Amino acid sequence: MLTKDNRIKDVYANPIGRDIIDRILLQMNISNKAVTNPLVSNLKLKALPKFLKGKVDDGFVDSLLTLLNTERETPRVGEEPINAAWWKEAVFYQIYPRSFKDSNGDGIGDLQGIISKLDYLDMLGIDAIWLSPIYDSPNDDNGYDIRDYRKIMDEFGTMEDFDELLKEIHNRDMRLIMDLVVNHTSDEHEWYAKAINEPDSKYGNYYIFRDQPNNWTSFFSGSAWNYVEERDQYALHLFSKKQMDLNWENEEVRDEIHDMIRWWLEKGVDGFRMDVINYISKGEGLPEGNESIGKLIGYQGIEHYFYGPRLHEYLREIKEKAFAPYNAFSVGETPGVGMEMSKLLTADYRGELDMVFSFDHLETPGHTRFDDYLYDLNYLKEYLINWMENYGNHCQPSLFYENHDNPRMISKINPDPQYRDVLGKLLAVIQLTLRGTPFIYQGQELGMINQNFKSIDDLRDVESLNLYEELCKTMDSETAFKKVLAGSRDHARTPMQWKGQEYAGFSTDTPWIMMDDDYKKCNVESQLEDSNSILHFYKDMIALRKEHPVIYYGDVIFTDKKTVDLFTYYRRNNEEMLYIEINLSPLNMKRAKLHEGTRLLCNYAGGTYSFLRPYEASIWKIK
Repeated sequence: MLTKDNRIKDVYANPIGRDIIDRILLQMNISNKAVTNPLVSNLKLKALPKFLKGKVDDGFVDSLLTLLNTERETPRVGEEPINAAWWKEAVFYQIYPRSFKDSNGDGIGDLQGIISKLDYLDMLGIDAIWLSPIYDSPNDDNGYDIRDYRKIMDEFGTMEDFDELLKEIHNRDMRLIMDLVVNHTSDEHEWYAKAINEPDSKYGNYYIFRDQPNNWTSFFSGSAWNYVEERDQYALHLFSKKQMDLNWENEEVRDEIHDMIRWWLEKGVDGFRMDVINYISKGEGLPEGNESIGKLIGYQGIEHYFYGPRLHEYLREIKEKAFAPYNAFSVGETPGVGMEMSKLLTADYRGELDMVFSFDHLETPGHTRFDDYLYDLNYLKEYLINWMENYGNHCQPSLFYENHDNPRMISKINPDPQYRDVLGKLLAVIQLTLRGTPFIYQGQELGMINQNFKSIDDLRDVESLNLYEELCKTMDSETAFKKVLAGSRDHARTPMQWKGQEYAGFSTDTPWIMMDDDYKKCNVESQLEDSNSILHFYKDMIALRKEHPVIYYGDVIFTDKKTVDLFTYYRRNNEEMLYIEINLSPLNMKRAKLHEGTRLLCNYAGGTYSFLRPYEASIWKIK
C-alpha cells in the first residue's frame, strides 16, 4: 500500500504512477529526467505539488494514490520470442464511411460505395479494413451515438449491403473489423427510453443516474450530466448530450454487450476496434474530480474513469465470453493510457486486448490538439524509440498518425507545399518499417492535407461546434474559429479525393461537408498515373514490408539516437538485415554513413548523395 510518505521513485516504479507522472510532465513540457534524478526521486510523494510548482495539489496526490493502490500488478520483465499472429503482419486501412464513396448521389458515402472501391484497396496491398460506425444512429456524433446495434444506418444502406460487403472483402482475402462503441449509446436507444420511462424495470439501471451531478465535465464541453425530467435525476454523458454512458457495473448490461458482439462475429466479422474502451469502469461512488487535474488535462473527473477499478475484469470477461470463441481481433482506443498501463491491457499472457491505440505521440510536449503549432518530428523519433525498446515482445505496438479524430499529419509537420510529396513518403517509411501494426487512414496514402475551412458554418463536427460556442464566451469569434480550426476533426472527415472532377469523384451531388480545391491536383486517378506519386510509394512500401518478414518480428536496433533530425535504425533477424535512414528536417544534412548494401526504396528519385536531402528517407538491404 503506497502512501504520501513513499518516495517519488516508488511511485514511478508503479505502472500507473509512471504513466500518470509522464503524462503530467508531457503536458508541462518537462523531461521525465526531472523526476528520475536522485535528488527528486528520493522526495516523498507529498512533496510533488511543491516540486511541480502548484500545477497539482494535495487532492491530486490523493487521487493518484487511489489509482496506484488499485493496480497491484506490474508487467513481466524479460523477453520471450514474439508470438506470430495475422494481425501483427497485416496492414490495416481505416474507412470513414460517410466520406469514402457515395454510390447513390445523395452526397453521403455508403456501403455500396465501399464495395465499389475494394479492388483499389486490394491493389494497394491492404490486409484488413477498419470500418468506422455504420450502425443505426441519429448522427449527433456521426455514428458514435448508436441507436440500434443490430441495424445499419439508413444513409449507409441495408444489412443486405453489409452482408455483400463482408463477402466481397473476404473474397479478396482481406478481413473486416468494425467499430464497437459500448461506453455509451444514443439517448434514442431503446434501452435509454425504457430507462427513463420505466425506472423500476431492469432497464432502469442500464445507465448512470444520480440525484445530484458531480463536477465532471464532458469531452464536448460543459457538464457531463443531463437533467432527466422523467426521473427527476441526472444522467451521465462523457461525450455529447445525446451519448449516454452505460452502467457497466450492471451485469445485465455486460451480458447484452457480449450477446451483441457474438451476433456480429457469427456473421463473420473478424474483430473490433473498441471505442474509448478504457472509460467503461467508473470509480466507485463517482467522486468529485480534482480541479488541478481538470485544469492540467482539460477535463474534470477523468482520473475516476480513464483506468477504472474493474477495467481489467470487464476486458477479460469480453475476451472470454465473446472474442475468444471466435478467435476475434481487438484493438482498444485508450485515451490517456501510457505505455506501462498499455502493457497490462495488451500483453498476450493477460487475455484482455490484442492491441491499443495510444495517442501521446500525436502532440508534442506542452501542446494540445487545438494549439496552432508545427509538430517536431524529433519528438516522434524519441517516442518511437521508447516504445520499440521498452514495450516488450508480449505486446504489439500500433503504428498510426491519422484517424477520424485528428487533423492531417503533413499539415501539422510542415504545410509548405514543396515538401508535401517527400514528407508524405517519409511518414510511410517510418510507419511501414518499424515493428508494429500499421493503420493507414483514408487519404493518407495520397498525402491529403487539412482543409481550408472559411467559417464555422463549414464545420460539421459536434466537438468543434460546441468548443466554438464555449470559446466565444471569452474571446472574439475570429480568434475562437482559429483555435477550433487548428484541431478540428473535420479536417480528416472531408470526402476521399478520387478524381479531379467536380465533387472529387466522391459523389455526383454536393457532399455532406465542404471540400476545397485540393482534389483537383491531389486525387487517386492522377496519382495512379504517376509512378512517383505518394500513392505508388505506399503501394511499394506495403509490398516491401510483405517481402521482408524481418519487419514483422525482427529486432529493431536504433543508431544515432542523440543526433537531432536524424532517425536511423536496423531491422535484423538471422536471415536478413535492413537499414533505414531518415532526415527529419527540411534542410540538407550529412549522412550518418555511406552504405555498402542495396537501396530498396527512397522517397527521392535518382541517385544517392553524400548528404541527405530535405525529409529524405530510404531503406537499404545490408544482407
